[in-house]
Amino acid sequence: MNSLETSGTAGRSASGTVRTGGEVAPAPRYEGRMTASRKLRAYVALMKPRIIELLLVATVPTMIFAQQGMPDFWLILNTLVGGTLAAGAAGAFNCYIDREEDRVMKRTAKRPLVTGEVSDREALGFAWVLSVVSVVWLAVGVNALAGVLGVVAIFLYAVFYSILLKRRTAQNIVWGGVAGCMPVLIGWAAVTGGLDWPALILFLFIFLWTPPHYWPLSMKYAEDYSRAGVPMLGAVAGARTVGSQVVLYAWATVICSLLLVPVGGAGWVYAVTALASGAWFVWHSHRLHALAVAGRPTDKQAMYVFHGSIAYITFVFVALAVDPFVGGPVL
Repeated sequence: MNSLETSGTAGRSASGTVRTGGEVAPAPRYEGRMTASRKLRAYVALMKPRIIELLLVATVPTMIFAQQGMPDFWLILNTLVGGTLAAGAAGAFNCYIDREEDRVMKRTAKRPLVTGEVSDREALGFAWVLSVVSVVWLAVGVNALAGVLGVVAIFLYAVFYSILLKRRTAQNIVWGGVAGCMPVLIGWAAVTGGLDWPALILFLFIFLWTPPHYWPLSMKYAEDYSRAGVPMLGAVAGARTVGSQVVLYAWATVICSLLLVPVGGAGWVYAVTALASGAWFVWHSHRLHALAVAGRPTDKQAMYVFHGSIAYITFVFVALAVDPFVGGPVL
């Protein structure tokens, strides 16, 4: 594992300014009057809704595939509500834990704890309330296993990733990405009451997808992460190293996705989509590496791979949802 001393991590002075690398700068504050709607938007932002959207893309298709048809509407709704609240709780904890680093990074300068639209105490209380409500919702509205998995998901993101790994190793997003894999287990458990091999393959698929999804972003914002003392791979390794790792993980992700055909019984709709979109994802990952090897600018391609990885995983899970209805067996 690669590691980096985090002595440059931002700190708060007694006057409320932000201290980073020996420089002191005023913490940015929101302007204008604080209204109820503005406060509500700030709380929603704490939940990191864009991440939640991505997680929910995986949950419903997993439930449909587990059911091999359409699950009960109320089961889907309760799973989505509970999963949204659990992911929101994890996001709010993360915002609270990362608040000092967020104050010195350009890409996080508008987060509510940076602008002051939500206080540290409010954010922490909000995170705990969401945690309790989400776990109870999943346990009562879905089943006990879903509730337990909700607890595990929050712990993995808030403690395992945000506290233990993020500032200590360049492999933080690899193992910390386990938290992002939990929605497929929750979705599968909601339908079957247990966990089976197809669920574990989907879990591994997201686990392997996370590094080639996030590391290109860390290349783009390497200076941000360095300034905050966070050893993301893109900030502590050269473009060639990051590019090669993205390629290796992209190949592993695509291969894993195809295991669902022989092990999970996925049909031709899923197989064709996973193979075609996976080939596209791998090709662009190779292009990123080729640019790095040639010493050419990589920022544009890095962001293309980042956004393309979201499209790729969306295609795969949409195909997973469609497959039980129109996909015949591959063989």
